[in-house]
Amino acid sequence: MNFCSRCAAQTHPTIPANDNRMRHVCTQCGEIHYENPKLVVGTVAYFNDKILLCRRAIEPRSGKWTLPAGFMELNETTQEGALRETLEEAGAEVRPIKLMAVYDVVVANQVHLFYLAEMASESLDPGEESLEARLFYEHEIPWDEIAFRSVEAALRHFLKDRQVHYSLPVDHQSMR
Repeated sequence: MNFCSRCAAQTHPTIPANDNRMRHVCTQCGEIHYENPKLVVGTVAYFNDKILLCRRAIEPRSGKWTLPAGFMELNETTQEGALRETLEEAGAEVRPIKLMAVYDVVVANQVHLFYLAEMASESLDPGEESLEARLFYEHEIPWDEIAFRSVEAALRHFLKDRQVHYSLPVDHQSMR
């Protein structure tokens, strides 16, 4: 970061008082610019005994299968973002049940949050970020074509714990 997002003056990397990390600090207004992880929010959406997956139309991992998910926007909750992404990527209306999994994806400076969600119907209408959206039975899931480790982990967590009537504990893992 070369310029302050507050006043447009130059920034300088320094360790601010009462801090222990290098930050970009504005040379004019003193604004400290923090670099924080991005939040990725999505759903493990199901209809009866089928699970919703989307085939990615964008990089990274274009052509691979994923859960409907994406970056959280300003002025929305994590749950609102997850529902928005599900609608945008799959055209699916869902009812959120609970936060199901949190994954710290340190290598990408991201935190992934997945909500368990029940689909209102089997109706799907893939958005521009998806080549297709499809409901899979468990035995049909294309495990060798899953785009991200966090998606695979969330799917496996869902499949393991759905035997207990969707009484799912939050699965929190750190992926380095």
